[in-house]
Amino acid sequence: MSGTPRERLRLAVFKLASCDGCQLQLLDAQGRLLEIAARFTIDHFLEASSRVLPGPYDVGLVEGSISTPADAAWIREIRGQCRFLVTIGACATAGGIQALRNFVSGDRVVAAVYARPEYVATLAESTPVAAHVPVDFELRGCPIDTGQLVELLTALVVGRRPRVPRHCVCVECKARGTVCVAVARGIPCLGPATQAGCGAICPACDRECFGCFGPGPQPNLVSLSGAYERCGTPRDQLVRLTRSFNAWADEFRAESDRLAGRTAAAAPEPPP
Repeated sequence: MSGTPRERLRLAVFKLASCDGCQLQLLDAQGRLLEIAARFTIDHFLEASSRVLPGPYDVGLVEGSISTPADAAWIREIRGQCRFLVTIGACATAGGIQALRNFVSGDRVVAAVYARPEYVATLAESTPVAAHVPVDFELRGCPIDTGQLVELLTALVVGRRPRVPRHCVCVECKARGTVCVAVARGIPCLGPATQAGCGAICPACDRECFGCFGPGPQPNLVSLSGAYERCGTPRDQLVRLTRSFNAWADEFRAESDRLAGRTAAAAPEPPP
């Protein structure tokens, strides 16, 4: 996909069930977007402007999970309007922090939060966009990294695949000279099983990695959990660690279910 100076790519940004943090990353990137801004027209971005032009669009960025029947219907409409669909952030790529309700009865959650739960229309689970429609590319993070977002848009302009990290957070720790919190301090950390992209912020602050960028390449979570258990980490602590921003990502969910003694639900069939 590429454009010419006279044929700018039409960009649309959509929000589903989310906190808007990933959209704010796009706004925060405005200085770095200047060089490629001439190659895009932003035709739908309600976080930034009330100006909305109808599709179809060349590129659609979608933040947020599918949590309501309205979301499920809308994402199908969005997919039909976007030639290239990108999910941005943990909510859109893995169900988000709101997917924690998937581990308990949805009725219990709604009743605990809302005074009149009968007025709340919600699906049984919060799920990623890819569980409902085909997705062309996933940009992970909670929130996404601004540099990766600029790289994505640049790649679309010149017609190549975006280059984002495919190694684990441990590599970033080594690159910045951060002492391993798991080895040196005995802190259970998801860094060995998490895709890089954040710059290893939490370990640099003597905190464990919470898996914000989702499972890394071929994560061996059973082995990692076993090592932490042998060092004395209680299982319930490991369950909480794997049930965070990307709790519904397949690899994290399978390991948290195993640790909790829960029968994992069958993975949904991919959309046609």
